[in-house]
Formats: sequence, structure tokens, C-alpha cells
Amino acid sequence: MAGIKSLVKDTAVYGLSSIVGRFLNWGLTPLYVYTFVAAEYGIVSFLYSFTAVALVILNYGMETGFFRFANKSDDPEKVYTTSLWSVLFTSTIFVVLLTLFLPNISGALKLPHHQEYVWLLGVIVAIDAFTNLPFAYLRYKNKAWTFAGIKFASIGVNIGLNLFFILACPRIMESAPGWISWWYTPMGGNAFGIGWIFVANLISTLSVLVLLTPWMTGRRWRFDAPLLSKMLNYSWPLLILGVAGILSQNMGQILIPYLFPHNPEAARTMVGIYGANIKIAIVMVMFTQAFRYAYEPFIFSQAKAEGESQSRAYCDAMKYFVIFGLLIFLGVMFFLPLLKYFVAPGYWAGLRVVPIMMMAELFFGVFFNLSLWYKLTDRTQWGMYFSLLCFALMLGLNLWLVPAIGIPDGYLGCAWAAFISYFIVMVLSYFVGRHYYPLPYQIGRIGAYSVIAVAFYAIAYFTEFPGMMWLTYLIRLMLLATYVCIVGIFENIPFLSARLQKIHKF
Repeated sequence: MAGIKSLVKDTAVYGLSSIVGRFLNWGLTPLYVYTFVAAEYGIVSFLYSFTAVALVILNYGMETGFFRFANKSDDPEKVYTTSLWSVLFTSTIFVVLLTLFLPNISGALKLPHHQEYVWLLGVIVAIDAFTNLPFAYLRYKNKAWTFAGIKFASIGVNIGLNLFFILACPRIMESAPGWISWWYTPMGGNAFGIGWIFVANLISTLSVLVLLTPWMTGRRWRFDAPLLSKMLNYSWPLLILGVAGILSQNMGQILIPYLFPHNPEAARTMVGIYGANIKIAIVMVMFTQAFRYAYEPFIFSQAKAEGESQSRAYCDAMKYFVIFGLLIFLGVMFFLPLLKYFVAPGYWAGLRVVPIMMMAELFFGVFFNLSLWYKLTDRTQWGMYFSLLCFALMLGLNLWLVPAIGIPDGYLGCAWAAFISYFIVMVLSYFVGRHYYPLPYQIGRIGAYSVIAVAFYAIAYFTEFPGMMWLTYLIRLMLLATYVCIVGIFENIPFLSARLQKIHKF
């Protein structure tokens, strides 16, 4: 239980930078969707989907490889600096190649007239890939608060610059153009539009690089080629896993423009609507991400333990992940009538994807949780197999469902493709894991909580009173409190159990 308490604490701290941080960045969504039409915002979603894929490629599993070898090595500093040298080299090569072949790459992305957007994002992803290693080092050293502080600083810079470039600069140009025209006009001024989003991102990324400098300097940068070879041998299946996984996650936004080549405006609009609405469902992604930051160091450290305590720690982690994931699902869905105002009314048609994507992301989180069996047994090729299967399912389902549904609602096919694909690989990973690394997961209890959550969602869905929203929210708050009480009783959570006993005695 001590291990679980540590995991919960670290998840909470990392969540400050992941969940709260992404929530603050999520707050920029209204700025974008109220400023730019869906077709323009679609370009942003489209490009960031490719950026996510490029980031995984440029990391090539080195984060997990670092944790694995740093925990096994008598010289973790050498593991760290070897990893840094490797990622620095590949990131530099990436920027050079991007610059040389920028027209070709921009054309392939169907943005031949916006090469500057592609180059800016390419530099951003190269720096992000490099700084991921110092962030991993902070996690290895259990510097959760330092990790969170740097993330928050970057987020603050990004939000501030977005507000400055998109809101303040056009007004300054009207009232006092001399203050900024010397740099604002040559860069395109207000006509640069969504480009300012990428400029703000680049500056905030550079600020992270500066803030992480103390964790890269003051040490001897050693490079061990045999060690790197072992790390790459361990990590290359994770690269395939990561690329297939991130392609699966961003499949819809990537494919839609290519599925409707004769109507690019409508395609970009669908990408914009889909991209804006999954920002609501991203709360589940943020929870999974925060959990992942704490979970990888946790599973490798728990691997040193023995017997029942180790198995119980892993099983409890799974159970509580599902419990909190379902709580987040209910919270978001119960208050969706309020949350929908984060996007402009012109985007509300896409709200239908929110419950589908939230459950899909919960399935993906469980799949990640199950991944410990092939990481601890060094059978990382299984992660590759599952990711390739998920990629194939996602690709096939998108190619079928999106054109079948067509314009303007084709993005619904993307959501259902994610739901079905993640569910299948989650179930398969569980059954294969039982063979190689059997763990006594409390499937019955997890299933019971899932049924309760789905039942409460159904009750809330069919008991909405448009004329009396106060009553609607009261019922939903009671359902949410009931779910928490049920968990508190059956899990014997001290804080909740003590209060429930007092209520019962009263």
C-alpha cells in the first residue's frame, strides 16, 4: 500500500503540470475557435497531429529505455548522457533534413503555401524530443515538483504569448502601431493568423530548454556506444509501438484531408470540429498522461520487490486507475452542457464524439496499464504487435467509417474507430499477459464499477430537464456522490469510510 500511496502522490504532482497544465492550454481553445473559422483551426489540428507522430519518432523509445537501464546500471549518469548524445544527434539531423526538403514535405502535407508553419513545428518537435530526456531524468530522480514547475513556466509563457500575439497585437497596431510594427509587420502581421500559435509555441519550447540547462550541465557528457546499442535494441520495439500508437490516436485528423481531396475546405472544417471537441475529451488523456509519468518509474522500482506485495501493487494500480478514470468520465459528461461553451456554437455538432472518445481513451489507459507485463519481462516486441494491430484496426475502420458517414459528420467515424480499436487491443493484452505474467487483477470489482458508471451516465442522459437545469445538475451531483460513496465503502478508503460511518450512526 505504501507503493500505491507514493504512486498516487507522484501522479497528483505530475498531474499539476499535465492535467492542470493541459487544462490551462485547453483554455486557449475558445480563443482559437472564436478567432479562427473551423477550416483554419483544422490546419492547426492537422499539423499538431503530425507533430505528435514526429515527436515519438525522434524519441524512439529512449525515455523508457533510460528508465530501464538507469535502474539496472551502477552508473545511471552514463546512461543519461549517452541518451542525451543520441537524441541530440538525431534531432539535429531532423532539422537539417526538414530545412533542405521543406517544399517537398509541405506539399506532401497539402500545405505548399504555408511552409513556414511546417518549419516552425519541425523545430519545436526537435527541441521537445531533446528536452524529454532531462524531463525523464527529473522523474528518475523523483524531482516531481521541479518537473511540474518547469512545465508550468512553459505553459505560462505559451498562454501569455498566445494572448499577446492573437489579441493584443492587432489592437496595439490600431492604437500605437509604432510600438510593434517594426517586427510585427515583417512577420505578416494580423494576416499571419494561426502562424502566431506556432511562434508562441516555439518561444515557450525554447524557454523549457533554458530552464532545463542545470540538469544538462555540470556533468561530464559521456557516450558509451555498446550501452547505446543495448538501449536501442531494447527500445526499437517501443518505437514501433509508439509510432503505431500515436498514429492511431491522431488517425482521424491525419486521414480526413486525404479522404476528401476534392473538397479540402469541408475536410479541414471536419478536422477543426473534431479537433475542437476532442479537447473536451482530452481530460481523460491528461489523467492517463499524469498516471504514465508516475507509473513507469513505479513499475520498474516495484520490480525489485518480491511476491505478493509486488503483485498487489500492480493490481491496485490498475483498479484505482479505472476508478478515477470512470469518475472523470462521469464528471465531464454530467457537466457537458456547461463545458460545451469552451468551443464556439459553430462547433457544437461535434459534441457527440465526447463520450465515445472519453471511453476510448479510458480503454487506452487500461491498455497502457497492462503493458507492464511485456516491459518487465523484456518482451517489448509484444507492445509492437499490439500497436501494429491497433494501427491496422484504426486505419481500416477510419477508411471504412469516415467516407461511409461522409460530409459533414465523417469525424464520427474517427471516434468510433478509436473506441473499437482500443477496446480490442485492451482485451487482447489482458489475455496474452495472463500467459506470460499472470496477475490477480480484480476484474469482477472493476467490471462492477464500470457497470455502475455506465448506468449512472444513462440515468443522467435520460433525466435532463432543459427548463430546470438546476434540477438536472442536482441529480447529477447526487449520482456522482453516490459513485464516490460506493467506491469508498467497497475499497474501505479511510477518509471516506470514516465519514460514511458517522453518517450511518447519525
